[in-house]
Amino acid sequence: MEKEFKYFIEQFADLKILRYELTDFEQFSLEEKLFIYYLSNAAISGRDILWDQNYKHNLVIRKKLEKIYLDYKGDRGSDEFKAFEIYLKRILFANGIHHHYSMDKIMPDFTVDFLNTLLNDCNIQLDEEVKESIFNKDKDNKRVVLDSDKDLIADSANNFYQDVNQLEVEKFYASIDRGDNQRPISVGLNSQLVKEDGEIKEKVWRVGGMYSNAIEQIVFNLEQACKYARTEHQKLVIELLVKYYKTGDLKCFDDYSIEWIKEVDSPIDFINGFIEVYGDSLAYKGSWESIVDYTDVEGTKRADIMSSNAQWFEDNSPVKKEFKKEKVAGVSAKVVNVAVLAGDCYPYTPIGINLPNAEWIRADYGSKSVTIENIMMAYYQSSLTSGMLDEFAYSEEEIERARKWGFLGGGLHTDLHECLGHGSGKLLEGVGQDALKNYHSTIEEARADLFALYYIMDDKLIELGIVPDMDVAKSEYDSYIRNGLMVQLTRIEKGNVLEESHMRNRQIIAKWVYEKGLSDNIIEKKQKDGKTYFVVNDYNALRNLFAELLAEVQRMKSEGDFEAAKSLVEDYGVTFDIELHEEVLIRFKKLNIAPYAGFLNPKYKLLKDGDTIKDVELDYEEDFMSQMLRYGKDFSFLD
Repeated sequence: MEKEFKYFIEQFADLKILRYELTDFEQFSLEEKLFIYYLSNAAISGRDILWDQNYKHNLVIRKKLEKIYLDYKGDRGSDEFKAFEIYLKRILFANGIHHHYSMDKIMPDFTVDFLNTLLNDCNIQLDEEVKESIFNKDKDNKRVVLDSDKDLIADSANNFYQDVNQLEVEKFYASIDRGDNQRPISVGLNSQLVKEDGEIKEKVWRVGGMYSNAIEQIVFNLEQACKYARTEHQKLVIELLVKYYKTGDLKCFDDYSIEWIKEVDSPIDFINGFIEVYGDSLAYKGSWESIVDYTDVEGTKRADIMSSNAQWFEDNSPVKKEFKKEKVAGVSAKVVNVAVLAGDCYPYTPIGINLPNAEWIRADYGSKSVTIENIMMAYYQSSLTSGMLDEFAYSEEEIERARKWGFLGGGLHTDLHECLGHGSGKLLEGVGQDALKNYHSTIEEARADLFALYYIMDDKLIELGIVPDMDVAKSEYDSYIRNGLMVQLTRIEKGNVLEESHMRNRQIIAKWVYEKGLSDNIIEKKQKDGKTYFVVNDYNALRNLFAELLAEVQRMKSEGDFEAAKSLVEDYGVTFDIELHEEVLIRFKKLNIAPYAGFLNPKYKLLKDGDTIKDVELDYEEDFMSQMLRYGKDFSFLD
């Protein structure tokens, strides 16, 4: 009998650890498996880069604490050592000492005296400044600051900038030559900006520059993978990426991105580089990330239908004509299974990705979108017994609809969001990607979500054979409102506000349509057995509100309307009903489940006969600490 795959591994603090399954991996040829193997090693080799980007003391803290964990011979069953172990697990999950979602510093539940005892017992030295970074809540307390009343750079604890403030950063990048106005490079994407001896300059992340030791390992494994690339064009893609890592030339990164979009024939693909800018308040710096994935054939049929109709979706969008693309170029979409997660995609990960981010490349060449099927399946399987749906859905009808159509609805939302939403619309001439500053990421996510919400209830999806009936859309509308107004608040501690861009985006949309629909009772706030629920009464009217907000959000982005973006985010996306939040926390606590989830990667093993590689085998047996300590031993290339 085939062993049932175990998705759930363990739970600690506010985190649960899951596994994802590599379905159909055994059907790959040896060459394809080796391609995945070396791409995976390239991915994991960049791990230390993200740790250092997130905070300047992260690497030394991780390495010292890991050594304590391995070497300590004292009472490992004491309450203080258990608190130490939980703290170490939390920072390993977060890729540093700041929470991966709230960006707040993770505070230990043990004392500095106990840490000193551990250090002395293990004969380990740790600077007092680093200890203060761990225990002083007010020192470097926020990794990413989005509060426009603060200095977005000086008050953020990330390591993208050193000894510069917001005004200096904005002035520096305003003075940089971006090249051809029609093809501007993404200035600042792959560098740390520092002030040394009064001079502001960039330290570029490349071979021979900052992070060289780790990047050399990435390059080595990419070059090994290149030997097994599935197409000649894919070899070119890898060669351009290697050239970019060796030179740090952002023009080369654009060349790579363009060729990467064109590579659609290989069943195996990857993302590798300094890409997403959520970790930078001003959206210049790219956090290091990588995934390796392979095509899910059945799921991709659905995505193919959407991408082949991209022009129809663009033409029929409810936004003004001047903000639409006259010709949608090169939209490709796949449903994939991920083979490894790394950097800013590990252990927590997106369920969909749309790249590249450069607006001119999207306009001229299109974009590539993936929905990650095996990650979504792992989330879905772990949710079946969580009790969340029964607790926060109002009626049996709503619950039954969610159980029947929730997985499909969620997958379609992700497809529409990534494949079409991010790739839709255009900037007006003279508007840069940095126009919305600290509100850029939230507005962009809201724009893509609204696009998905509007179209998931369109008859076109039935016509195309993607959905059987509108109950799929109703299920997704129920879920989105339920999550945006209540469920996601389970992730927020008392006294805090919403700060993460995706969470802000979801509340903006849900709260805006709720308030705009009050007079018509489109969404009704109900009480049952002393509990609060939000119930959609008119799905078509709700869709019209999504359309109205989509039109306005697209206008903000297209025109670069900073003040309108600021007003929308600050009015709808930051604060919430304190009494409702307290109620939600009480209801959630009774379920005894963690609000955040992350994933373990499978371990790849080369099976050899002498020096000859016979196969690549998957091992799912590692637990969380085993995998983290192995990565710390085998893939740590920075001091």
